[in-house]
Formats: sequence, C-alpha cells, structure tokens
Amino acid sequence: MHWLYLLLAIVSEVFGTTSMKLSEGFTRPLPSVFIFVFYALSFTFVTLALKVLPVGMTYAIWSALGTAFITAIGVVWFGEGMNTLKAVSLLLIILGVAGLQYSQQHLK
Repeated sequence: MHWLYLLLAIVSEVFGTTSMKLSEGFTRPLPSVFIFVFYALSFTFVTLALKVLPVGMTYAIWSALGTAFITAIGVVWFGEGMNTLKAVSLLLIILGVAGLQYSQQHLK
C-alpha cells in the first residue's frame, strides 16, 4: 500500500504543479484552488508512504518522477522545448534515484 501512496503523491504533485501553470499567477480562480488541493493531497500521500518507506529514497522518487512527468507535460502540453541537455539531465536524475534505491536495498 505504501507504494500506491507514493504513486498517488507523485500524481497529485504533478497535477498541483500543472495547476500552477494554468493559474496564470493566481489570476484564474479554479486552477489556483487546485494548486492547494493537489499539494495537500500530495503531502498527505507522501506522509502515509513515509510510515514504511525510507525518507531519502521516498523523497528522491517523489521529486525525480514529479520532475520527469512535469517536464513531459511542459513539452507536450505547453509547447516547452526539449533538447539533448534537458533529456540527458532528466536521465541522470532518474539514474540517481535508481542508484539510491539500489543502495537502500543492497548496501545496508
């Protein structure tokens, strides 16, 4: 169940960040409200995940996958550019999280 909580935390955080963009600096009411709703859900779910999962690994997964997903949304939905450096940087973030996960499981 803790992995499901982490997944829900990531999805909620991505929706919250997307709502930030859609709020246009808090000038659009509904997306502005959604920022707080989705971030509250995200913090709730990550807190529940932390009852079982290690904090460093959990935060690394939460932030890295959130970053990767929101970057993809920016490129696809908002027309933000993608270049080689951005793609390699995202890959390095994901590899870093995988390394943290590996070290957590195998280097106790």
